[in-house]
Amino acid sequence: MAIAPARADRPGAARPALEEPSPEELASCPFCAGHEDMTPPQTLVLPAKGDWEVRVVPNLYPALDRQEVVVHSPEHVRSIAELRDNSLDLVAEAWRRRRQAEPAGYLHALVNEGREAGASRPHTHSQLGWLPSGPGPEPDRNGEVILERDGLIAWCPHVSRMPYESAVAPVSGEPDGFGSDLLAPALHMLAELVRRLRALEGPVPLNAWLHNHERGWRLVLFPRLSILAGLELGAGVYVNALAPEEAAARLRNESS
Repeated sequence: MAIAPARADRPGAARPALEEPSPEELASCPFCAGHEDMTPPQTLVLPAKGDWEVRVVPNLYPALDRQEVVVHSPEHVRSIAELRDNSLDLVAEAWRRRRQAEPAGYLHALVNEGREAGASRPHTHSQLGWLPSGPGPEPDRNGEVILERDGLIAWCPHVSRMPYESAVAPVSGEPDGFGSDLLAPALHMLAELVRRLRALEGPVPLNAWLHNHERGWRLVLFPRLSILAGLELGAGVYVNALAPEEAAARLRNESS
């Protein structure tokens, strides 16, 4: 990893402004309430009775043998930063229940926001993909603390690949995020980090995922504030335009 602040000013680095949802976007969104017939039959709905708040449906265009979409809200909101705590609680419960229902393999839970980050739909959602095996452990927790509360800690790793890359994990390591009572609070903290990031940088394309490993689970926030090119993808050398210490200080000082 290299720190190169001037790289943020290179041609083509600016991000386009995010426009409000158009009538066409709203009419064609399969994740909004009232459009349930635009998705495959649900595999889970929460709550079980009454109007739904979270739905899980098979992915129409899966990259894996088994892949599902978790719709985070019946309302057309674009980011987990806009979700209420009770909605995030239900997202965590949906992840947990789908893990229990399909226990084989490694379950990769991820969030993509923005086309630059791979999202094909703007309506906030996460994806669940079942893999034969999981990744290795993440590096030890080593970085600049952003906040700590209720048994969780958020920090910017010293080896950050992107500006504002962050992680959220239990202070005391736990081997399984899907079975943890801290999963929902961790999603709350992740959403808070995204709100702080948006206050600093505006709407930002991003990826986030649950890295689940017996040595300790964490939620990883990976803002897409730099364009990945041949140096990063071919040589694995990530050029970060913002030092992790500065990123953590900005996020720490920003109230969401």
